[in-house]
Formats: sequence, structure tokens, C-alpha cells
Amino acid sequence: MQVRKNPKSDPGRYSLLFFQIGLIIVLVITYLGIEWKFALNDSINSYVIALPSMRLEEIPVTEIKDLPPPLPPPPPIPEIIEVIPDHLKVEETEIQSTESNQEEKIDIPEVVEVAEIVEEKIEEKVEVVPFVLIEEVPLFPGCEKEANNIAKKNCMSAKINELVKNEFNTGLSEKLNLYGTNRIYVMFRIDKDGKVTDIQTRGPHRVLEAEAERIIKLLPQMKPGKQRNIPVSVSYTLPITFEVKDF
Repeated sequence: MQVRKNPKSDPGRYSLLFFQIGLIIVLVITYLGIEWKFALNDSINSYVIALPSMRLEEIPVTEIKDLPPPLPPPPPIPEIIEVIPDHLKVEETEIQSTESNQEEKIDIPEVVEVAEIVEEKIEEKVEVVPFVLIEEVPLFPGCEKEANNIAKKNCMSAKINELVKNEFNTGLSEKLNLYGTNRIYVMFRIDKDGKVTDIQTRGPHRVLEAEAERIIKLLPQMKPGKQRNIPVSVSYTLPITFEVKDF
């Protein structure tokens, strides 16, 4: 059975009509746009700007007068050529070759024996440190048990004073009629080996000075003092004072 379409429900029925209506609308809009553009241009007022007139000044042309012609160049200096006569002899310097001939004998000087160099020992300056400033005091026999440096100094001074008190002959002053207080100043060194050296005395009489020197020579050898852990000589000053009464 064949199906028939309703002609009123066909969408292509009014397509030509719609196309014509759209074309008319486009033409109308285009025409209105062109007319509006020309109307807008006519409404714009044109303005004329009047510029002030410019005056052109004439610049005078400076005429350059004729310059003097340039100086001619100096004439060339003729080259002087000195002619040497043929009869003059020219000495030629002969350059000797520095290369030696293998067949030529070369005299070689004999080798001189160098004597053995003996190093000269320079004696070092002996450093002497006072007893009161020594870092490590000389160790007097019998003072080994002392704990510190100050105690060892006191022990050494006590030992020396005890020796002087027991051994010094004060009767010499009576024989010399030296009554009253007598003072003998003694100075000596304890060297780097711990031995007593360089004894110097000063007193009222040479006999008393000799007696003081004798007493100092009785001091035993000690362990040397040290400064910065190096054995050095230590100077010691001892005043000997005693009194002799005149009855």
C-alpha cells in the first residue's frame, strides 16, 4: 500500500518564499548602511588651520679669494757615493770555528784535589740566668724530695747558709782587728754541668775574701738548672754577714 504525504506538511514548499524575503532584507540593510555613511561624512565640519607665513632669509654666499700657489717641493739630495781605490787593502776578519776537530788533542787540566772542609765550631754564647728567675732551679743534694721549684730554692739557700755558718772562720776578723759587723759579698755560677765556677768576692780584707772563696769551693756538684728545658748557667749571690765583738 503506497503512503501519501500531506502537501501542507512538506517543508520545502515555502523555501523559495523564505529565500526571497531574506534577499530583500539584506538589500535593504546594505542600502541603509551606504546612505548612513554618506550622511555622516556630510555632517563633519572641515576646519582650516591658518599657519603664520614664514619668511625666508637669504644667506650671503662667501666668496673664497684666490689662494697663493703652494711652495714647490725641495730638490732631492744627491746621493754621494765614495769610490774606494783598488790599491787599498781591505783586512778581512777570519772567524774561527767553534767546533772542535775530533783529531785535535784537547789539553784537560788536572783535577785539583779539594781539601776536606773542616767545620769550624762557633762557641755559643753562654746564657746566664739569675737564681731568682730560673725556671728550674739547680738541684742541691738533699733537696730532691721538695715538691716544687720554690721549695727547692729555699732548700738550696738553707743548705748553703748552713755550710757557711759551720765552716767560716770568724776568728780571722779578730786577728785583723776587724771588730763589729763584717759583710762579704760573694757571687758565683753553677754552670751547665752543675759545677760551681767563676767565684767573685768583695769584703773589708783580702783574707776574709779568700776565706769566703774557700767556703764556696766546698759546695758539692749539683744537677744543673734549666731554662725552657735547656741546661743553663745560674748566677747566685750570697751575702756573708757576721759580727765580732771587742771585749
